[in-house]
Amino acid sequence: MEKLLLIKYGELTTKGDNRNYFINLLVKSIENKLVGINYEIENDYYRMFIHTDDIYMVLDRLKNVFGIHEIVVAYKINDSSIDSICTSAVDVLKNASFKTFKVETNRSDKSYEIKSNEVSRIVGAYVLKNINDISVDVHNPEVLLNVEIRREAIYLYYESYVGMNGYPVGTMGKALLMLSGGIDSVVAGYLSIKRGVSLDFIYFESIPHTSLEARNKVIALANVLCNYGNVGRIYVVNFTKIQEYIYKNMKSDYLITFMRRMMYRIAEKLAKNIGANAIINGENIGQVASQTLTSIKAVNDVTNFPIIRPLATYDKLEIIDVAKKIGSYDISILPYEDCCTVFVPKHPIINPKFDVIYSEEEKFDFSLLENALNDIMVIDIPTKEESNEYL
Repeated sequence: MEKLLLIKYGELTTKGDNRNYFINLLVKSIENKLVGINYEIENDYYRMFIHTDDIYMVLDRLKNVFGIHEIVVAYKINDSSIDSICTSAVDVLKNASFKTFKVETNRSDKSYEIKSNEVSRIVGAYVLKNINDISVDVHNPEVLLNVEIRREAIYLYYESYVGMNGYPVGTMGKALLMLSGGIDSVVAGYLSIKRGVSLDFIYFESIPHTSLEARNKVIALANVLCNYGNVGRIYVVNFTKIQEYIYKNMKSDYLITFMRRMMYRIAEKLAKNIGANAIINGENIGQVASQTLTSIKAVNDVTNFPIIRPLATYDKLEIIDVAKKIGSYDISILPYEDCCTVFVPKHPIINPKFDVIYSEEEKFDFSLLENALNDIMVIDIPTKEESNEYL
């Protein structure tokens, strides 16, 4: 009887003729996570099996891999006789601590001569007879023993772990995340990765109004997303001259509107240059003045490029909960301001008017955008240890 890991695909099973494409990318994601461990992967259309002597080390690494619905510690039996299943069930359960149990059988091999309910009944009776001080509870058992009858073997398992679900990173192509040092944008990035999107990052800084510590915080936040399989680059845009020009020459209560419109223009050109299919950000309806629907419409006016806002309908507490779960929250609250906060007007406009926007933008020197694009700094995301050095 071999102890191994059995992977259930979940949402990947809805992909029909494209399922193998998704499964192959999931295999690559897993392989990237298991560097330095001896293992062998075996997979088919319905299940994946990982053979290794380091069961729990592999299990721990797979908990952050998108595309996995469930991970179970399974026991493979090559003898498919009901007697072998019964004795193996006792061997599997005899060292577990429980008072109540239930047996469920999944007979994917329909040629197996005993029906699923009957297998469960026979195995349950045998376990009950051969392990002391336990009872059957069909409604709320402490241990649920699964018997999976497949054509090539029988698998027994009771120890299961919920996976990350979603799609393997990269299955949906690449996008450009507008990453600030705050709480929201990194959470938007995480939710996008979960849907199979790989990310590069654009960060706008305004030195000396913002600090190197603020940039380093963004690098650390990008590294958090590496824990979930994303490997991308950070494109640092020097936004100082653009921001100063807007601040000195344009209508003050529209400052955030103009600033965001310039950011979108730059992000669109960069996204096209690097082959990204969309721009993603952490905007949330109504959270701040620049995120009312009329403000979002005014900012979005500068581009026809797809803009995805994963957090649009989240409230702040929901966003914070996700940030804490993924390990970004404590980094995001470090007291280093980004360029979106250092130039906030006292009374920002919440319902900007297009005639005012167009009139004011006639004053703007658009060569500043080209200069910023030509002066972008590119940073490869460091390892976790290197990222910690920044902070």
